[in-house]
Amino acid sequence: MNGSCGFPAPAKLNLMLRVTGRRADGYHLLQTVFRFIDFGDTVWIRLRSDGIIARTRDLPGVSEEGDLALRAARALKAETGSRLGADIRVEKRLPIGGGLGGGSSDAATTLLALNHLWGTGLPRQRLQELALPLGADVPAFVYGRTALAGGVGEQLEPLAVPPAWYLVLVPPVAVSTAGIFQHPELKRDSEAVKMQGFSVPAGNDLEPLVCRLYPEVGRHLSWLKTVGKGQMSGSGACVFAGFPDEAGARSALAACPPGMRGFVARGLDVHPLHGLADRMDG
Repeated sequence: MNGSCGFPAPAKLNLMLRVTGRRADGYHLLQTVFRFIDFGDTVWIRLRSDGIIARTRDLPGVSEEGDLALRAARALKAETGSRLGADIRVEKRLPIGGGLGGGSSDAATTLLALNHLWGTGLPRQRLQELALPLGADVPAFVYGRTALAGGVGEQLEPLAVPPAWYLVLVPPVAVSTAGIFQHPELKRDSEAVKMQGFSVPAGNDLEPLVCRLYPEVGRHLSWLKTVGKGQMSGSGACVFAGFPDEAGARSALAACPPGMRGFVARGLDVHPLHGLADRMDG
């Protein structure tokens, strides 16, 4: 591969998020439902024969040390001993601090793509294990299906949900995930719930605290609830509402008050790169 090849890194929505406890090491125990949407970043990769892994474009607000795509590439290289390298460039569409999993998705896409391009052949389960130290959401992107997640995010099982289109609003703030999870007023004692078929209970335990600390999130969510069943994704700031068809979602977007911005996206049952790891699984 002489030129760069682009690989999709889709956003995720948390259709439900409950904080069920906290481990002794400080990690929170969660129950959440991940769903991918057909909107996201693109990770551009060009193979190198000299073994060097390099970032070819700076990301505003993200240092090289904190760049999850680079960290993912280096983790895969350390695990497999590949002699190849890569130039990596992330084309960002997803907001930082938006609760859509942008950095985690970039990391997972890098793992999946380089495992294929380098011919290192790790099975999906091993890639998920490499993904967890990079961030609690990264294994879900490698898993690659709509999923119910437990533990700190590493316990994953497939979940069927109805087709849907989503209106996602992007408040002009970046929420600190670490700050929210460390906040003394965060609710940490929700009971886990059982999923029954297509029935996914709504709600996000982080939402009340985030809306209080970041009033713009609350303002966007309040309006969204006038046109649908709005809720927050992850630790925010983005909020979303589901609709049965594209027309309904676009009609709601067109009705947004001046100054509010967002986008419409289709729910995905399977990650666009899911098939890459399938080949490794045999």
